[in-house]
Amino acid sequence: MDDRAPNQPEAAALVDEFAAGYPFELDDFQRQGCLALAAGRSTLVAAPTGAGKTVVGEFAVWLALRAGGKAFYTTPLKALSNQKFGDFVARHHAANVGLLTGDNSINGEAPVVVMTTEVLRNMLYEGSATLAGLRYVVMDEVHYLQDRVRGAVWEEVLINLPVSIKVASLSATVSNAEEFGEWLETTRGPTEVVIEERRPVPLDNNYLVGDELHPLLVDRGNGELVPNPALARRGEGSWNGRRGRDGRRIRVRARDWVPTRIEVVDLLERERLLPAIYFIFSRAGCDQALTQCRAAGLRLTTAAEQREIREFVDLKVAALDPADLDALGYDELAESLERGVASHHAGMLPLFKEAVEELFAQGLVKVVFATETLSLGINMPARTVAIERLSKWQGERHELLTPGEYTQLTGRAGRRGIDQRGAAIVLHQPFLPFERITGLVSARAYPLTSSFRPSYNMAVNLVAHYRREEAERLLASSFAQFLADRTVHGAEQTLTRNAEYLAGYLESAACDRGDVQAYWALRRELRAREGAVAEAERRSRTEEAAAAVRALTPGTVVYLPGGRRRGLAAVLGPAGGRDGATGVLVLTEDRRVRRVAVRDLGGAPVAVGKLAMPRTLSPKSPRFKARVAEALARLDPPMPNQTRRRRRAAADDDPEVARLRAEVEAHPVHRCPDLAEHERWLHRWEGLNRDTEALAARVRRRTGSLVRTFDRVLRVLGQLGYVDGFALTDKGATLRRVYSEADLVVVEAIHRDVWRGLDPAELAACVSSLVYEARGGEGPPAPPELPTEAVGAALDALGDLWHEIHEHETAEGVELTRGLDPGFADAAWRWAKGQPLERVLVDDELTAGDFVRVTKQLLDLLRQVADVAVDDQLAATARAAVAACQRGVVAYSGLL
Repeated sequence: MDDRAPNQPEAAALVDEFAAGYPFELDDFQRQGCLALAAGRSTLVAAPTGAGKTVVGEFAVWLALRAGGKAFYTTPLKALSNQKFGDFVARHHAANVGLLTGDNSINGEAPVVVMTTEVLRNMLYEGSATLAGLRYVVMDEVHYLQDRVRGAVWEEVLINLPVSIKVASLSATVSNAEEFGEWLETTRGPTEVVIEERRPVPLDNNYLVGDELHPLLVDRGNGELVPNPALARRGEGSWNGRRGRDGRRIRVRARDWVPTRIEVVDLLERERLLPAIYFIFSRAGCDQALTQCRAAGLRLTTAAEQREIREFVDLKVAALDPADLDALGYDELAESLERGVASHHAGMLPLFKEAVEELFAQGLVKVVFATETLSLGINMPARTVAIERLSKWQGERHELLTPGEYTQLTGRAGRRGIDQRGAAIVLHQPFLPFERITGLVSARAYPLTSSFRPSYNMAVNLVAHYRREEAERLLASSFAQFLADRTVHGAEQTLTRNAEYLAGYLESAACDRGDVQAYWALRRELRAREGAVAEAERRSRTEEAAAAVRALTPGTVVYLPGGRRRGLAAVLGPAGGRDGATGVLVLTEDRRVRRVAVRDLGGAPVAVGKLAMPRTLSPKSPRFKARVAEALARLDPPMPNQTRRRRRAAADDDPEVARLRAEVEAHPVHRCPDLAEHERWLHRWEGLNRDTEALAARVRRRTGSLVRTFDRVLRVLGQLGYVDGFALTDKGATLRRVYSEADLVVVEAIHRDVWRGLDPAELAACVSSLVYEARGGEGPPAPPELPTEAVGAALDALGDLWHEIHEHETAEGVELTRGLDPGFADAAWRWAKGQPLERVLVDDELTAGDFVRVTKQLLDLLRQVADVAVDDQLAATARAAVAACQRGVVAYSGLL
């Protein structure tokens, strides 16, 4: 076989031959990316969503088939893998295409295999024979490498993949594509960077206030887009709101300028802006929108479309048990789909989400209320994208979208070959300055960063395959270290310049009465001591208050002093939570369950009284909440304490503070008439010196930072018996084949017989604590129910293992092992026992989508346990647990 790289005319001929199979002419950027691959180079293609960059990936697949070699097409999402698998089967025939994900293994030795990126990473570490003959790898959505949890996998692949294999990296538009391309060339050889910044369909950004649609940006007259001055000039008091029934404008409150969801859909239909994706960053909000549409009698479909939709979805779910469909709320879903509206979020059954995607692509569903997960890879172009709020919950607080996130969301607006222009509509944001909104739209800064860091699994695989020097060289070649080294170079120049400024400031601050530096050092020492005394006093008060909060018992009524939670509340119990935060769960007068900590109380809790809590009802039940709220309403809140005496400053009684104050006042510089001028220069020196020391510390940390982290990881592994020097032990060999954020806990549990004697359902319950993670929110009102005593004992033992591992990590300054969460144990046990879906989903906080997703993660980890278990009985139990869980909606979802 001729491995010679084609010359330019030959490469152009190959691209022409490939392009002839498409009904459209290739864009310049698509052709440029294809030419690079045809000429024997790798390529990075950065282009907006919907621009058609996957054509370059499809060319890599075509080249591999033409040459009799193999191509792997990797994606970050199973749903995207399934979609590309279907596309390639249609184009290259089923015999030539395979699919490898955590759920499916179809024709894995085919010349073209679509897979999730983790599957390829595992192949590389395990030296899989499937890699033989591999010529091209397509890394779709390669910008995923900045994902905090999974991003390191992309870099592991790019670093460990043999350089003879050409890579087509497909990325969203990023501002540092050239920099990323430079790293790819350094790591993988000749790589052509292709950047396309133009959207395939131009986008109009709009702002919806009441029933008025305004452009966010306007043309200044020279082609330059600037924030709409008419919007910028109009303050909150000048908006005219919406029209009354008589057609005249009526003044309304700021919140009322935000149109309702039904009003938005009516406007989209009236202005011919359908189909539309309506982003609501809340699962409950998406489902609530459907309820509102049904209640309003909204219908966007014709009678013929309704029949077609019903036939489609009935056929789609025909394989599911009717009882399961009832438990999943299928009738409500079908009714909404018939009306032409749907929701799309991670809490939905994968089968239902796929139905929504297909009906939307066919133009039968007109509006999809979606969370931001829809923007990740799935092919669902729309005429319009609407965004209800420009902030979303990030686990601890609401944060404004970044320009990159806004670009990603609005990338779906405008269907190529159908719409002349796409539309993005931001609903009125009453509490967000207009310039912040336009900043999102006009900014294009979306730098690609790295989340790469050595993990335990990565470390033992490096030990298995490389000498220490080679392993360190591989880590140093990562994109993370590349970016860090770039930063260090600029920082060193800044340090040199700062040193000159610092010397000049000290020269200007000099005093003829004494040593000004010694005087300033005394002043700094005094400030530090005063601050330390004040902080110790504050911490003491906080700890006292925290102890008082922990001592609260169920039924105690406390007063919440301020904010949205102001008023009386009844204590339900400890808040719990994996972070161990001090706090309790309370039920407020408006019947809401809240997590309350010391910071919410402003100090120790003010107890008002005691309630007898209804013992026969669950705290989640509406009757329980109603009874407690009625009892709270009968109590009077405490009178504000107007006579609180201020405490004497603790520093006034501290002898060390007194000594330092005396030394400062006795210093000759303190009495200098030019002291204010000296202080001015010394303040400048101190500020710059502080910044310089921090910058120098960052330089020290970043220089060889990954190698130092690798050393710390190896020390933890050595202390726990996974490595001996730079060689693997038997436990280390086991760890090589376990891919989990709790990998050490898994291997320790196997080697210490923690799961010995459990039946399959009990094993599933225990292992679920290593994959399940409760969604952020108010936390569980009580510890989760555990199905058997054996499960409880095994979970306790797992907790002990986790604490032991965590102590080693803390000592070495690493934090790699995720905590345990038993919140899914009862559901896993019930499902493995064969109970019906309705019984398993009895907890109203567990959605069908979450149940299927977590169960599939559980199945993946159970299979790993079966593969690596040193005890035959445990391996058999794990396989039996897989068989017990792989049924019903879980098994069917695995076929998608």
